[in-house]
Parts: sequence; C-alpha cells; structure tokens
Amino acid sequence: MSRAVRTLTVAVLGAGGRIAPALVRDLADSQEVATMRLLDLSGERAAAVATTHGLGKAQSQALDAGSGDLAAALDGCDVLANCASYRLNLDAMRACLKAGCHYLDLGGLYWMTGKQLELGGDFRKAGLLALLGMGSSPGKTNVMAVRAARELASVEALHVSAAGRDLDPPPGFSVPYAVATLIDELTMHPVVLREGEPIEIEPMSPGGEVDFGDPIGKQGTIHTLHSELRTFGDSFGCREASFRLSLPEALLARLVDLSNAPPAEREQADGETLPPSPRTVSAHVVEALGDGRRVRITAITSPSERWGLGGSVVSTAAPAAAAIRLLARGRLEARGALPPERCVDPDDLFAELESRACEFTVDASTEAAAVST
Repeated sequence: MSRAVRTLTVAVLGAGGRIAPALVRDLADSQEVATMRLLDLSGERAAAVATTHGLGKAQSQALDAGSGDLAAALDGCDVLANCASYRLNLDAMRACLKAGCHYLDLGGLYWMTGKQLELGGDFRKAGLLALLGMGSSPGKTNVMAVRAARELASVEALHVSAAGRDLDPPPGFSVPYAVATLIDELTMHPVVLREGEPIEIEPMSPGGEVDFGDPIGKQGTIHTLHSELRTFGDSFGCREASFRLSLPEALLARLVDLSNAPPAEREQADGETLPPSPRTVSAHVVEALGDGRRVRITAITSPSERWGLGGSVVSTAAPAAAAIRLLARGRLEARGALPPERCVDPDDLFAELESRACEFTVDASTEAAAVST
C-alpha cells in the first residue's frame, strides 16, 4: 500500500553550528521539505546558513533555547532537528511536546540518552516520535547494527568503531564537531557491555587497531562514552558491546591538553577553531558476532562535490535528513522516544545515504572478530 507523502516544515536548532549547515543543505534538496526555520543563539550565523545553504526554503531566527521560548518558536513546525549541544536535549524534547511536533537529535552521550528515554510515554501519548541519536554515530551505526543482526540467528556481541580524516587540513586547530562534546567524550568514563552488564572503564582506554578501509586504513582507537551502548543491550539482547573512536594523534593530544585547561582557555580554543576542509572522509565499522559467525559492515562517506561539503559533516547530517524524509513518506510509524535501531529500516536508510556519497560494504564470515571489550 502506498503512503501519502507530506511536505514538512522543519525547525533546526543550533543552525549556525558545525553540522547543521550540511543538514540544511540536504533538506533544501529534499522535496519532502517545504520550509525551514533556522534557530541559533546567533541570528547572524543562522542567517548566513539560510543564505548559503537554504536554497530559498529557510528563514532564520535568533533564539536562546534555554530561555523557555523554544516551544513558541516551534509553532507550526512538524519536526525539530536538534543540532545544538546534547545538554539541551531534554529541554528541546519538552518544547516539542508542548508545540506538538516530532523530534530528533544527534546523540546524548549515554547518560542523557537514558534520561530522554524516560519521556517515551509522553511522546507516545502525544502521537509523536522522538528519534534519539540520528547522526552518524549514534544513528547510522545503530541501523548498521540492525542490518548486521539480520545475518545472525542471535547477536552475542556488537562493536562500533568510528574515524574521520581531513585530506586537506587547514593550518591551526580544526575539529570535526564541538570541542566541549569531544572533551566530554574523552574525559567521561566510557561504558561497555560485559556479560550483559554495563561497565565503566577508564577514559581513553586503548581499543586496539581497526581497519577502516580506504582512504583511512588501519588506525589505533580508544574507547569513549557513546549513546549506542545505552540501548544495544535491550534492542539486540547482546551481552558484549563497545564503541571506539580514532582521532588524528595531533588532535587527540591537543584535546587532552584542553581537557586539563581552565574553562576560559577551553572557550577561547573553541572560538578559535577552524572548520575542517571540504575534503574530509568519515568511516564507520559495525561488527556483529553470533552463532560462530561474524558480520562486518563498513560505511565510508566521501566529500560531497555537489554541495562543497566534507564527508565528516555530511556523514552526520545525512542520516538526520534521511529520517525527516522517511517521516514525511510515512516510513517512520513508531511513536515514543526511541533509538534508531527500533524504528528505522536499514533498507530505507541505506538507499537514502547512498545518494549522499555514502558507500556500504557487508562482509559475513565464520571467522571470529579480533575485537573485544
């Protein structure tokens, strides 16, 4: 049975940030989106994004999301894409409940995701979907895990790895996303699943070498705190799970230094960061084990020549934009506060992302993975 396609009004919070411009451009190229309302602390940044990437569909508005005015700003919107700091996730969700619009964000760093799940009943009662963590990782990786699980009778372990590299890095300090979030990931105790229980381990514990494929290749990794680990146990019944991140050595060293610096120095560094070049590449690997079999799915997002945007930002923005299109087409029928693996079909998402410079590879074998928590 065919589903009617709606055209949506989409609000984007944190529109002047690192990821949102790619999301705005993706939505501007989507026939399912009629108009966009770009919200940011800086009205100038939001206006610049509207002009550069909105293709005539976007209007901008200065807004402090912590002031309590977000619900009013969402009046008439069908969905809010929250690209702001994960610290605002709960406030943004409550504003959506008040305004009667759907919600999605790019992740909650495990602990915030747990608090967000508690609002599931409120969203179900309101007939709304809150899609928690619909970026690259979490987001794309959650749905890759669903695809990998299809190859197995049962899932015993899930391991997620992520890496990004700039093929033409600018001189100076450049980061893939917000400095504050990166430092939180590096300094908070990561959580892994061991024998079915969530266990905290030391920050930046070595994660071993992971082959991310061309052009990134084999790279060392560290464990960091991530949202997938909050839901994978319940969603898949797996008893082992982990997340690993690979950062360039110089960037990792600089972030470690900043993690020990006074808040004022961190803020200054954040304000002086340079955006990555348009030639970034993003890679994600999901390995699933069960029944003596191993399934490995790799996703490589290359730079988007059409948009002049790097693969790292497109990799994070494209799953969120795809989810909004799927919502408009009636392909996301679940309601409540849910992680992507419980409501997004891999066939739907992979098809959308393959049109956004993302290439997936699925490899199934009987070999045991050289990965452990």
